[in-house]
Amino acid sequence: MENKAIGIRRESQFSPNHIGNDRIIFDLVTAGLISHGIDIMVYDEHAFLTEKSIEHDHIFTMGRNKALVNQLKVYEEQGKKIFNSGFGIEKCYRINMVTGLINGGVPYPKSIITATGTDIAQAYELLDSQGVWIKRGDFHAIHREDVSFVSSREEAQHIVNEYAFRGIQSAVLSEHLAGDLVKFYGVRDTDFFHWFYPYDHNHHKYALYEDINGKSAHYPFNTSDLQKTAETAAKLLEVFIYGGDAIIDRNGNFHIIDLNDWPSFAPCREEATAAITQLLLKKFADNQPSTMLKQ
Repeated sequence: MENKAIGIRRESQFSPNHIGNDRIIFDLVTAGLISHGIDIMVYDEHAFLTEKSIEHDHIFTMGRNKALVNQLKVYEEQGKKIFNSGFGIEKCYRINMVTGLINGGVPYPKSIITATGTDIAQAYELLDSQGVWIKRGDFHAIHREDVSFVSSREEAQHIVNEYAFRGIQSAVLSEHLAGDLVKFYGVRDTDFFHWFYPYDHNHHKYALYEDINGKSAHYPFNTSDLQKTAETAAKLLEVFIYGGDAIIDRNGNFHIIDLNDWPSFAPCREEATAAITQLLLKKFADNQPSTMLKQ
């Protein structure tokens, strides 16, 4: 195995309220690889893009800049091993995630994708729920308004119009589901999986869900089924290092409501660091072509 690799840090704008946590997990994984004899060259996202050629075949990245993701996809097609894959990072953009999970049979709230420059009254009524979540369609949440709960058509239209004003061309409208919010973290091809109630530990980007549903009721559910479903979701989106959120209803049924590439792992970073390091060492040593590692 080549004993050199490149690590790409996440820009602060893509770490809302988690800048420090995202940097810590990146630095811990970097140190873990170094302790196993891997020579690491670290880049910020924009600095990596200024490089005209990259000789190293192994890259681990928390980057989300769209230009960076496109460049990573080119390098992956050339045979470089990249985790998470640029293709996977792109599949975690909101609309891609929603369509990928629904088409793959993962339980997901009823949702409608709409252009922001249109009247969304009909879409709002079709969801027929006690309120609607509106999320920007083109990317992850960066600003507070990028994930908004509304309880009327007028509020919904206002948020969608605000997206259009900001240059966001698409939005996802999803039904509101009552229940407990659960956050989970996983690393595919390892035994690592961790879940918890974020509002019980004051670990959240935005305090919206607790404001609407109240404190966690701790409804019992099958944690093994959640892990299997999360793994399926991560495989569908072609990411190995992942995290997400689920809603557990009073009957123990759950829906995945979000899945993203390489989260902070803040409540479990020591265990996660060991699992991520194990994954990267294994994949970098594997002789499989990069295109075979997506599944």
